[in-house]
Amino acid sequence: MIQIYVDADACPVKDEVFRVARRHGVVVHVVSNSRLNLPRDPLVRGVVVSGRFDAADDWIAERATGGEIVVTADIPLADRCLKKGARVLDPKGRPFTEDSIVDAMASREISAFLRDMGEMGTGPKPYAPADRSRFLGALENQIQALLKLERTRAPGGNPHG
Repeated sequence: MIQIYVDADACPVKDEVFRVARRHGVVVHVVSNSRLNLPRDPLVRGVVVSGRFDAADDWIAERATGGEIVVTADIPLADRCLKKGARVLDPKGRPFTEDSIVDAMASREISAFLRDMGEMGTGPKPYAPADRSRFLGALENQIQALLKLERTRAPGGNPHG
């Protein structure tokens, strides 16, 4: 069964995740360091972890496996989840893949080094309506791909279908 894990504390697309998940009957685990106002929906499960650094990341990484989707902007968490076979999207709809995560990790290290050296960057671009639209399409595509995999693995499933 497909599940979605949302690294929720700073996630701008929670409502979009709920809407797409509801349409497909997919369970969403909303993981945060504090209580969030979530819809009353049996498919939406709030998980509040301790305030310990990376507690939400650890909770998600321990559970996310193949056949599941993780929504996060956190590059190290994306890397951990990819290694366990999960599909990972950032809130702007960009999928993390085995190939792209290497570049993302390297860019993150370079940015951290430059910050430590006193070089100030401009930071990420503001979240735009096009980002939200791209995210919705990417999430739908990931769910459709996983549903197709489930159908082909089911007894009597049609691999061409």
